[in-house]
Amino acid sequence: MLTSFRLIILAFLAAPANAEAPRVVADIAPVHGLVTQVMEGVGEPELVLLPGASPHGYALRASQARAMQRASLVVWIGPELTPWLEKPVVSLAKEANKLALLSQEATQTLPFRDGEEEEDHDHDHEGIDPHAWLDPQNAQIWLELIAESLAEIDPQNAETYLANAAKSQTELQALMAELEETLSLVQAKPFVTYHDAYQYFETRFGLSNAGFVTLSDGEGASPARVSALRDRLTALDVGCAFSEPGVDPGVLKGISKNDGPSLSILDPMGRDLPLGTGFYSALLRNMAQSFVDCVKAAD
Repeated sequence: MLTSFRLIILAFLAAPANAEAPRVVADIAPVHGLVTQVMEGVGEPELVLLPGASPHGYALRASQARAMQRASLVVWIGPELTPWLEKPVVSLAKEANKLALLSQEATQTLPFRDGEEEEDHDHDHEGIDPHAWLDPQNAQIWLELIAESLAEIDPQNAETYLANAAKSQTELQALMAELEETLSLVQAKPFVTYHDAYQYFETRFGLSNAGFVTLSDGEGASPARVSALRDRLTALDVGCAFSEPGVDPGVLKGISKNDGPSLSILDPMGRDLPLGTGFYSALLRNMAQSFVDCVKAAD
């Protein structure tokens, strides 16, 4: 996929860069994993949002603020996911190039889904769903954009960035085929989730989300939504319900009648996975396995 003639010209004509690897900051672990793949053999990015922390509210540590100040490139999803990070990106990383992945033209985005069954909510949930890293086709696109951005600030290593990105894109293509086969067995099985964070994964692999407890993990569940979900669980014979790390599974048990669906965990941030070049593939494999395991338990 990496066929940019402009980058090839940059690699040969730009002035030599310093021997030191560029300082790169990534916002969340999935983005960090992609940047790590592109930078392999040159350096490693720094991570802003530590595993287990919520992307919706966070206070930078002093060391992280210093990393932002020293950065030559900031790669982040964008303010749609971490609005609190927008000011530090501008005020601290003044000299850095910025790559906001969600706003790139090539990124495939989806609008937030409205909780139509909930009649009494007044929460404005319009705009673009920021969980776009859960579509591996977006990851393929981003690998190229990351390589382009790195080649611009570090032309001396442009060839390495381009080769790493191309290799990772090929590996992701194989992973998508693997996950399509794995998930083909569960495509017809409806499920519910704690909050609406998975539609990119669902859309890419043809999965059937029957509903969600909250529109956002920062919200509570209204009585109207809980009642509507109880009815949908019964009507659609939903066999799986997915909570998340740090969420009380009792929230999902509260929408169940009788024994209810089988309860499992989906982790869109990979909080328990080791950081590194294998992070992103492990994240998607774990999610796919969670669907398969839950369906087996329900059967």
